[in-house]
Amino acid sequence: MPAGSRGERALQKGQQTKQLIVDAALGLAEQIGLEGLSIGALAEVTRMSKSGVFAHFGSREELQISVIREYYKRFADEVFFPAMDEPRGLPRVRALFANWMKRVAVEIQSGCIFISGAVEFDDRPGPVRDALASSVQTWLAAMYRAVVQAKEAGHLVADADEHQMAFEIHGLILALHYEARFLKNPGAIDRANTGFENILLRYGKSVTRPSRT
Repeated sequence: MPAGSRGERALQKGQQTKQLIVDAALGLAEQIGLEGLSIGALAEVTRMSKSGVFAHFGSREELQISVIREYYKRFADEVFFPAMDEPRGLPRVRALFANWMKRVAVEIQSGCIFISGAVEFDDRPGPVRDALASSVQTWLAAMYRAVVQAKEAGHLVADADEHQMAFEIHGLILALHYEARFLKNPGAIDRANTGFENILLRYGKSVTRPSRT
């Protein structure tokens, strides 16, 4: 076998192994948080040696950052990209929120890296906090752009505050996590959906409001 082919196969195998480790690390982090991750715990879960796990990342910090990147990738694939198939304006805003709610319904059981990570690293400057903040800011910017486009499309009242509307939508998600996951309050998802409709009633033009039967 040519040396180049062997090298490519080795590289591909290394990438596959690293992805398996990241998948396992993400599963752990959703349960115990990013701070709970360790090379040793991951070696045990993946049945690899500590040196084998360490070789793919080099440090616990790089492992945590890799988990954040993987979490954001999955978040974007499930929430952001499907919504881009919807027309600009309130249809896209609705899709973003609906997709987000579907993900939250799962995370009520497993946990959210963005939220738990914010608690763990809010006052700890460094690359891990930067990676978390960058991921959240990117997502919030996407929601804000969708709201701005809704106003440009004439779906919102002329004096609608785009920043405030995006802020309130984000607030619903945070409240839902707290109410449903921490307090175990029943009906939290329904209340979040009602809150979203109230936001649209307040900022949207009457012609864009959903009909009620």
